[in-house]
Amino acid sequence: MAAPAPNFPLSYIRRFVPQPRYAPARPFRDRPLPAGAAETELRHTLHFIHFGGLALTDTATPRAARPLAELTLRGILLGGIITLLFTAANVYLGLKVGLTFATSIPAAVISMAILRGFKDSTILENNIVQTVASAAGTLAAIIFVLPGLIMIGWWQGFPYWTTAAITGTGGILGVLFSVPLRRALVVDTPLPYPEGRAAAEVLRVGSGSREGAEESSKGLTILIWNGVASTLFAILTQTRLLVGEASVWFRAGPGATGIAGSLSLALMGVGHLVGISVGAAMFLGLVVGWWVLLPFLTAAHPIAGGAETWASTIFSADVRFFGAGVIGVAAVWTLVKIAGPVIGGVRSAMAASRAREHGDTLALEERDLPIGIVFGGSLFMMLPIGWLLWTVLQGGTLTGSAAALIGGALLFVLVIGLLIAAVCGYMAGLIGASNSPVSGIGILSVVAAALLLVGLFGRDNDVSTTQELVAYALIVTGIVFGVATISNDNLQDLKTGQLVGATPWKQQVALVIGVIFGSLIIPPVLDLLNTAFGFAGVPGAGPNALPAPQAALISALAKGVLGGSLNAAMIGWGALAGVGFIILDEVLGLLKKLRLPPLAVGMGIYLPMSLILPTVIGAVVGRFYERWADKRPNPDFARRMGVLTATGLIVGESLWGVVFAGIVAGSGSDAPLALVGEGFAPIALVAGVLLYFALAWFLYRRTRAAVTSSPATH
Repeated sequence: MAAPAPNFPLSYIRRFVPQPRYAPARPFRDRPLPAGAAETELRHTLHFIHFGGLALTDTATPRAARPLAELTLRGILLGGIITLLFTAANVYLGLKVGLTFATSIPAAVISMAILRGFKDSTILENNIVQTVASAAGTLAAIIFVLPGLIMIGWWQGFPYWTTAAITGTGGILGVLFSVPLRRALVVDTPLPYPEGRAAAEVLRVGSGSREGAEESSKGLTILIWNGVASTLFAILTQTRLLVGEASVWFRAGPGATGIAGSLSLALMGVGHLVGISVGAAMFLGLVVGWWVLLPFLTAAHPIAGGAETWASTIFSADVRFFGAGVIGVAAVWTLVKIAGPVIGGVRSAMAASRAREHGDTLALEERDLPIGIVFGGSLFMMLPIGWLLWTVLQGGTLTGSAAALIGGALLFVLVIGLLIAAVCGYMAGLIGASNSPVSGIGILSVVAAALLLVGLFGRDNDVSTTQELVAYALIVTGIVFGVATISNDNLQDLKTGQLVGATPWKQQVALVIGVIFGSLIIPPVLDLLNTAFGFAGVPGAGPNALPAPQAALISALAKGVLGGSLNAAMIGWGALAGVGFIILDEVLGLLKKLRLPPLAVGMGIYLPMSLILPTVIGAVVGRFYERWADKRPNPDFARRMGVLTATGLIVGESLWGVVFAGIVAGSGSDAPLALVGEGFAPIALVAGVLLYFALAWFLYRRTRAAVTSSPATH
């Protein structure tokens, strides 16, 4: 009986056989081996095992091989459980601050810590877990569009199946549209894919070695500790023993302004993750919006009320639209910059597809979903999308124009969706999925959709017709936005898979599964948060109303374009300022100084100061931590522990936000946990600020101690 084949790790295989091509019962194409490689290695061939396993076998005496587990039921279920947590956290965070966090690395850490207890777990199975979780977590960005349907009064809540259909159809199209781009934008490209490479490094370090086990354990411990601390602090703010926001408003000459910061550990974690460049750009936007524009505009438009009411009113009416102009121009500039590489990437992908159709059997690491399934699946998805749009139009004033509206929308989704998939995939590869300006894509999409409807129906419509047109534009944008968010994420995941030796088609299947999980989880979370808190600006929203900044902007733009009430003057001035910020960023790049991304500047102007200031503080804290990490013997390990520290802060508070929403909804009270009254506020303010910074110092110090004591640093 033949002896079992040795279980060579993929890193060993790549060391002696760079980029092997292999097929069932056929040797790989001969390629030169590195100098010094043993001569006997030349007699080895790679064989394909049905379940995706790899083994080195001898050409003369084939040996039995054990499959290497990859797309397993266990991995899919674990990914689904992680999805439930991270998607809920991302939905809450996105509605509160307008930013979401990447879930790949924390999902990989949790997966490795759990699957390490199974002897047959593999790096490829861990990769599938993080693929499922990251796809669903990223899909939560649909909250940048759908709450707009509540804000315009079209929906009163989030109908489950309609919301799931909008989310799921767009997400699946995002997976299918980006399959032909994998070779051009992932394999044959110099794009850095920062998050994809980081996730691959986590998977490699955490699989198999003693040091990897130590890192997985420490990483999970840090994640849990920081999550619990963040949760407890958030609970204390809900009891009113600590304030949730520190603010002071005052007159600035003839105008008014203020200083406000949310005592949110989650926002500090967000700042750490976005980095000092984005943090500095947001701070510049804060200065321009709140300390330059706001005093000037309040002086020019005096209104009744105190400084806080005065400043808040002018900020919502004018400053936000100035920020929208900056964001719009920055998004267009980004598209212009990458148009050439994107077109070249699409051409390369199609050429590679034609070559593969006439070539030999491909290696596992080169096998995508068949192009016939991609094209056929994309066309098939038009059926449920068409049905969804028909249900939206049925019984309304636009029913008579349903055929033209649905046909135009399907063409819009196909053409714009394909373009967006390429653009977002390239942007994710260039600057990472977290920093990719997907919200800018949503802004451009809704403006384009609204302009198409203006071309068909004009602007002279009654109120009900205009509302229906706005809702239709938002729903079509929601589908396209699903394409954008998923294509922004899945090429990052496919880069991780390429680096660890995964099978592309299996990852693509896992991405579809993640989309399905996410689309089933997002609607009830949205409905719960709407019932408990509501959204800012909606009649009846409570004092804890969520800002949902992107959704507010996108719905306002759709209403403005279709109803003719757009604050065009402030948007125009913002666009002009955006050109200036673009020039500033390009000059800083030429001088090799700290860049100030124009989109981040626009977000700093558009978002409330209470959300921006703690994010900026987090970026500064993260910068100091990374400088310390760079001096460690193993700086990559130290940086990863910092990422998990920030992620824990985000996940803990965000998950508590979802739980608290359930408490509010069940109790019917806006402050069900309050233990003290308004008279305690001065003490709560001082105690809250002191404990906030003390707790942040303690948690980061604890992470540094864990890094210093770890064998991975020696």
